[in-house]
Amino acid sequence: MMLSLQAQELKIIANSFDGDEKKGITTFKGDVKITKGFDKLNAQVVKVFTNAKHTPTKYVARGKVTFYIKSENNAIYKGKAGKAIFYPLKKEYHFYKDVNIKQLDQKKQIIGEEVIINTVAGTAKASGGGKGPVIMTFELQEETKK
Repeated sequence: MMLSLQAQELKIIANSFDGDEKKGITTFKGDVKITKGFDKLNAQVVKVFTNAKHTPTKYVARGKVTFYIKSENNAIYKGKAGKAIFYPLKKEYHFYKDVNIKQLDQKKQIIGEEVIINTVAGTAKASGGGKGPVIMTFELQEETKK
């Protein structure tokens, strides 16, 4: 079995940051823009949690969150939410509050209060969070008889 590790540059731009190496928490504030490879995440505040090896284990974004992500199977998602949590080791995104996600390559859309996307497994889960139904819109290809 061959294992391929690809290092990608993580770039974070913000108006300010405050880091605590002992706690493993760095907080970025004000027009935060994160880019890693194809993926982009924007928010007002982002906290990055790291382990003892300084590897990010969780990102928590709040306030006018917008994103553009690509899954392992090349699905492309664009959307917005009030809050987003990304678990890089699982490659899983959790979106909360007024979530609106479009899967651009499949012309699908999910609207809800809670949406979870696993970019490795290619799975999605959604909930209305008690505020109403989840809405999913997609395009159906109808077969035509010849």
